[in-house]
Amino acid sequence: MFAYLSSPKGAGAGPRRPREADMSELLYSFTDAVRLIAALDPELAGIILLSLRVSMTAVLVSAAIGLPLGAALAIGRFPGRQVIVVVLNAFMGLPPVVVGLVVYLLLSRAGPLGELGILFTPAAMIVAQTLLITPIVAALARQVVEDAWREYEEQLRSLGARWHDAVATLLWDTRYSLMTVLLAGFGRAAAEVGAVMIVGGNIAGVTRVMTTAIALETTKGDLPLALALGMVLIALVLAINVAAYSIRQFSVHRYG
Repeated sequence: MFAYLSSPKGAGAGPRRPREADMSELLYSFTDAVRLIAALDPELAGIILLSLRVSMTAVLVSAAIGLPLGAALAIGRFPGRQVIVVVLNAFMGLPPVVVGLVVYLLLSRAGPLGELGILFTPAAMIVAQTLLITPIVAALARQVVEDAWREYEEQLRSLGARWHDAVATLLWDTRYSLMTVLLAGFGRAAAEVGAVMIVGGNIAGVTRVMTTAIALETTKGDLPLALALGMVLIALVLAINVAAYSIRQFSVHRYG
């Protein structure tokens, strides 16, 4: 009896480990993944489009909050400024699962924002991603604008520019550098998995994005779809880096 219970087939055996794919299966999965991309598979396309919509919306909201905040911290001198700067820098490394947990508690039925009814929807995912990337956008924007402020402070003061005029001027003057900041934020949002899985629930056709779908399909053994999404995600990250590099080169050649 003891031999039976200790056997993998016994009643007391733990969960079996997933069977690992062999080389031929991996090659087949890779080929099938390429076919899914080439054929613009509807399920694949839906996941990609939702990922882009959620991440781009989060970046736009973060830009509306983070860019003015970063510029204000770069130019303004007021009590508590250094504390805010330190907090922003610390929040750049926020653990995604903690952010997801906080948003979940806020949006759950018993939470203070539960009446909104947006938990397990793309809106909740946008909130989580916005909280993750706004500190990144604000902190990097502060550094960019502060560097420009050191260069143009005397000139702007001599022209009598008011505080909000200086903020607007420097945001426009550093727009190319700030675009790379937003691209960095978009890359961070698009690659996020922990927070969006907690608040989105990874519901097929509703809240399933590329990162959560890759995690799910890999555990299910659907390697073709997981590989296809992985290829698209890698291509997206490369495209973001190429765009950021191109913008930097353009700004260097144009402004020296």
